[in-house]
Formats: sequence, structure tokens, C-alpha cells
Amino acid sequence: MSQQKQASAKHHVAGYAFSLVLTFVALFVALYTSLPASVKLIGIVVLAILQMVVQLIYFMHVTEGSKIYQLLSLGYGIFVAIVVVAGSIWIMLYNTMTQ
Repeated sequence: MSQQKQASAKHHVAGYAFSLVLTFVALFVALYTSLPASVKLIGIVVLAILQMVVQLIYFMHVTEGSKIYQLLSLGYGIFVAIVVVAGSIWIMLYNTMTQ
């Protein structure tokens, strides 16, 4: 195995490990702590943002390529995510109003 492939594999394994740790911490906070619901929600949102950063850096390679390409790709991804979430909420609200 070449040095570059080995470094890439280690990079992906580290990202996977970070993702697992963040997921299990969020699960622990949600299920096994006696914190108020608002504190749990804030903690889970913070962990979700950290999870997003890990995904962007380790798996989507947002740090590679030109800066303008990175910015455009990230902006497009955020736009698609907002459209999907807002559209889903809109459809769910519409369905509950018509029943």
C-alpha cells in the first residue's frame, strides 16, 4: 500500500471514529442524563454542528481545492439542505391542515 493511500485510510478511520464518538455522546446525553430538555436540546445541536464539521472535513474534503470552489460547493449544499427541510415541513403542515 502506498504512503498516500495509507495516510488517506488513516484520515478516513479518524473521521469515522470522531463521528462515532459524537454520535454516542449525543445518545448518552439524550437517554442517560437528567438535564432539562432545553439543555439537552442545546447540547445535541452543538454535537450535531460538530458532527457536520467532521463530515465536511474528513469525508467531503471541503478543505481541498480552490477557495471559490469550496465556497460555492458549501453554499449549494446549505441551500439544498434548507430547501429539503423547509419543503418537508411545508408538506407536513399542509397535510395536517387538510385532514
